[in-house]
Amino acid sequence: MRKKILVLGVVFGLFYSCSQNNADAHRNENRGAALGTSYNVISITANEIDFQKDIDSVFIAINHSLSTYIPESDISRINQGDSLVVVDKMFEDVFELSKSIHADTEGYFDPTVGTLVNAWGFGPEQQITLDSLKVDSLLNYVGLDKVSINSEKQVVKTNKNIYLDFNAIAKGYAIDRIAAMLNAKGVKNYLIEVGGELVAKGRNRISNKSWVVGIDDPQMQTDRTTKILIHLNDRALASSGNYRKFRIDESTGKKYVHTVNPKTGFTQISNTLAVTILADDCATADAYATAFMAMNLDEAFKLINENKNLEAYIIYLDENGDAQEYLTKGFKDLVIK
Repeated sequence: MRKKILVLGVVFGLFYSCSQNNADAHRNENRGAALGTSYNVISITANEIDFQKDIDSVFIAINHSLSTYIPESDISRINQGDSLVVVDKMFEDVFELSKSIHADTEGYFDPTVGTLVNAWGFGPEQQITLDSLKVDSLLNYVGLDKVSINSEKQVVKTNKNIYLDFNAIAKGYAIDRIAAMLNAKGVKNYLIEVGGELVAKGRNRISNKSWVVGIDDPQMQTDRTTKILIHLNDRALASSGNYRKFRIDESTGKKYVHTVNPKTGFTQISNTLAVTILADDCATADAYATAFMAMNLDEAFKLINENKNLEAYIIYLDENGDAQEYLTKGFKDLVIK
């Protein structure tokens, strides 16, 4: 699963805009740091409006409910064994969506893999030395089917050592909540980016053009270079990739990538360099992008062709080690030539 303390993801927003030439459109921009990364919210309104307090409120609420990096958050208290925590609507939303995607991906998306994420050194808890026997023992604590929410809105776990980690979906969900806030205020044109994941609505009315965003080249190990540009209209986009997110064991020099396969318990080694997903909401795109990184390519291609609600752009290495690209038709239609 992806961790927000690590280097940012594969996608970053390219906020192209011309000088203001539309008299009834004002460009508002709010940027800062949250959820262990940066954010940028551009909204187009008839008059200047500062949404900073509203945006801050969303991030505060998300952190209070879902951040594993805040000891007093609801999820941290649950992970510490507090069975009396009454979860809020945000926690319920993320939990139920996780259940649905867990089923659709046949377990490749699994927020209970947090125990192993921590053990491999990619989480907020202490890293431990792992071998096959230890991984097998920790797999007993993995499985979203082992967790439920009862009628009192309390989390019930079949084993107290199960560790929930929604970091592979919570950032996307936070973007969705900011979008919902802007929608409630009647804003019809905006682009929200948090740590490289985005939601776009309407168009850039300053330039009277569609929103345009760029996708990184995963083979550039240091400097960011744009691989492709796409139009993004009324959709959400999220990415996952192993090419910048890894840890090197200082004693052995071995490379450990950040994606942990919830079925094997080991960090995933695959030819997939990066996955970008388009969906109707960013939480869904976020979760599927993570799941596809844990699958082998054949499984990923099969699922993306079966799920008609998603579009995908997958960069991978073929049997000769050459980079190849796979784009669904809907994704290909958005690419700027």
